[in-house]
Amino acid sequence: MFVILVYDVEQKRVAKVLKTCRKYLYWVQNSVLEGEITEANLVKLKTELEKIIHRDTDSIIIYRFRTTRYSAIETLGIKKGGEENIL
Repeated sequence: MFVILVYDVEQKRVAKVLKTCRKYLYWVQNSVLEGEITEANLVKLKTELEKIIHRDTDSIIIYRFRTTRYSAIETLGIKKGGEENIL
């Protein structure tokens, strides 16, 4: 499946959340990652993030798509991330 993950976490946890997400997804721009991921790896990612975030102050949203067949991505301005930045 293809996912887009966006996060809004307190500054002291941003680096840890980004590092964890980049193990599974491509960094696109500030607080946004995307990529193909298996259901098992998505479960692992969510489990790891649950250990980092504070549910009362932080937010992570995961958009799931079965396919990208009918999608298009348009970037205005500079492209900040991409597939070449995966860890």
